[in-house]
Amino acid sequence: MTALLQDKTRLLPPPSQAAFLLDFDGTLVDIASTPESVVVPQNLPDILLALRRRCNDALAVVTGRPIEQIDFFLKDIPYAVAGEHGLALRHRPHDPIEWIPMAPMPSDWIRGAKQIKEKYPAIRIEKKHNGLVIHFRAAPELGEMLREEMQSWVDQQKDNFDLYPSKMAWEIRPSGINKGEALGMILKKPPFLGRRPIFIGDDVTDEDGVIIANEMKGVGFRIPRDFPNPKTLRLWLASLAEGQEDKWQVE
Repeated sequence: MTALLQDKTRLLPPPSQAAFLLDFDGTLVDIASTPESVVVPQNLPDILLALRRRCNDALAVVTGRPIEQIDFFLKDIPYAVAGEHGLALRHRPHDPIEWIPMAPMPSDWIRGAKQIKEKYPAIRIEKKHNGLVIHFRAAPELGEMLREEMQSWVDQQKDNFDLYPSKMAWEIRPSGINKGEALGMILKKPPFLGRRPIFIGDDVTDEDGVIIANEMKGVGFRIPRDFPNPKTLRLWLASLAEGQEDKWQVE
């Protein structure tokens, strides 16, 4: 166990006083070549359900994906879900999805993305409710060109949208929308209210969540800084779910 991780685990509250807020891709599940091809490990639902029981339902998924995709992969296992980095929020299973009001994304950005894909078929376009992601995992040499082009679009709407880096992708989303804000909204309502957040992510887009978790007297982790990979994290979460809080070692 690294010294940094050892220091962080000393700050952990017991599950009975904690709220778990977990990223999905690259955290609970391994990164895949496309968002649709991720594989949910067979034991993950049981781990999350046991952990949710131990923390009295205070378990949420905070993701860049739309909420509907988390429902597809995890059913109603998380009590709350924040989707699209916090643009969409559902506070409890089967509740309606709440949307943060934002200026609409210009339609010509989608047309521009489609034109780029016609020229470079290896890229992948992911349209969100009020955002846009262009993945270049299959063509990493296009990363800088895509950044410059998408930044030129965002410059037209500086007050409403920002460009964010992700893993082999660039994402346009509304200004002020991030996982830190999403954590704050989730923690305002039961069963999360009054609990200390444990947030875990893997990407630069998760750093806002790490910061807010620390500010709220919780703790934030990132893969691979604190855990080498999602498999190791799943084992650690399973040990918490089984009541083994004293077994912090990460191998």
